[in-house]
Amino acid sequence: MEPGTGLREITKLVTQNRIEQYAAASGDFNPIHVDEGYAATTQFGGTIAHGMMVAATISEVMTYAFGMDWYKSGKLKLRFKAPVRPGETVTTFGEVMGKKTVGDTEVFRCAVGVRRPNGETVITGEAIVVTDPKQGALEV
Repeated sequence: MEPGTGLREITKLVTQNRIEQYAAASGDFNPIHVDEGYAATTQFGGTIAHGMMVAATISEVMTYAFGMDWYKSGKLKLRFKAPVRPGETVTTFGEVMGKKTVGDTEVFRCAVGVRRPNGETVITGEAIVVTDPKQGALEV
């Protein structure tokens, strides 16, 4: 993979049911995510998705691109810019920005993010992954 290569995009519909499932899996039952009555009284006017629930789609994009190498060495640095509400569709995207060979490995730096259909970015960030050509990338 060379700099300038776009990563596979993933589009997901965020639903209140998925938010509640994420709350159960993560143990994060903050009422801003799961209590519609409470959330309606906040600055958001309703429930919002957990930031890490939305960010998990970035890991999914990186897994498609780098397979097991992502699991073994992946690192993310993210900035959360806007909340995502139930009923919204978001698209996760990425692009290889740099590639450096270090010994027997390659280090990739990717720009990643999540956006709404209108183009507004809700998460931006950078992903770093080290690949081991001796083992070969495992497809998922």
